[in-house]
Amino acid sequence: MSKLITFAVPCYNSAAYMEHCVETLLTGGEDIEIILVDDGSTKDDTAAICDRYAAQYPHIVKAIHQENGGHGEGVNQGLRNATGFYYKVVDSDDWVDADALQKALAKLRKFAQMEKPVDLFIANYVYEHVEDNTQKVIRYTNVFPVEKIFSWSRMGRFRPSQFLLMHSVIYRTQLLRDCGLELPKHTFYVDNIFVYQPLPFVKRIYYMDIDLYRYFIGRADQSVNESVMVGRVDQQLRVTRLMLQSHNLNKLRQEQPKLARYMTSYLSMMMTISSIFLILDGSPEALGKKTQLWEELRHTDVGLYHKFKYRSLSFACNIPGYQGRKLSVKLYRLARKIYKFN
Repeated sequence: MSKLITFAVPCYNSAAYMEHCVETLLTGGEDIEIILVDDGSTKDDTAAICDRYAAQYPHIVKAIHQENGGHGEGVNQGLRNATGFYYKVVDSDDWVDADALQKALAKLRKFAQMEKPVDLFIANYVYEHVEDNTQKVIRYTNVFPVEKIFSWSRMGRFRPSQFLLMHSVIYRTQLLRDCGLELPKHTFYVDNIFVYQPLPFVKRIYYMDIDLYRYFIGRADQSVNESVMVGRVDQQLRVTRLMLQSHNLNKLRQEQPKLARYMTSYLSMMMTISSIFLILDGSPEALGKKTQLWEELRHTDVGLYHKFKYRSLSFACNIPGYQGRKLSVKLYRLARKIYKFN
């Protein structure tokens, strides 16, 4: 039996917190499907918890056990097995707001009955900062029409710290399949591909000003922790390169200029993050990788290369010399403190 929406929850040694996530999703009732993807957990009771929920809620929850493939393969596995008309990924340490979920489901029911259904549903998400017990809501009222079906031509400008993240999007499931979305295995930060590669295939969009997704941030082992990101910088580079290769932004600019402008800004942010963490590593090998990354961009799109290097956010990570690299790191940490993005 098909469902209105599939929530895929990749789980890896998540026993300490995943139940809170699942319990909030269960408030969606019989219209929803929850796919718990146990990604080869070995250190705790994650697998048993997945099976318990599947036995307790057989018409709502599926448990899938796979060899460890990383977060991206968890998303892929959820998509392969999804029966929902719509598809959303929820990380096992995050959760959703029950009241906001009911409002979102009411809209999605209407969209699923349309001859031309909405391809992308957008809602706000909330940073839940564990280190100082504060919250920050990321909303899009300055970017999108509120509670209206629209196309990319109606999109406004994003602020520098404002992007569509996995937390804010719900895609039509078949659109993800039709656009060939396949995230790489054993790679962190693939959520950036998830919210970038499908966008040119999206034609009908809806934004609802509700705080649906709660993004828990601040755990020491989290993938966005600075020291963790330095250690995984090669995976960040892999994701950035895949994004560079996924679309011809010059061609897209002719067809959908506002979307191309946004995707260009997102790509600039990815180049900046990759470069900053290579600078933070500081080894000759890492600095060589930074040079190589920018050379690849120059060969791929010389126009973007000059725009990013001299006229955009990425300028801050290309200040020459040792003192320039120190200044780049200071600017990054200042931005992190102001915008509290990890």
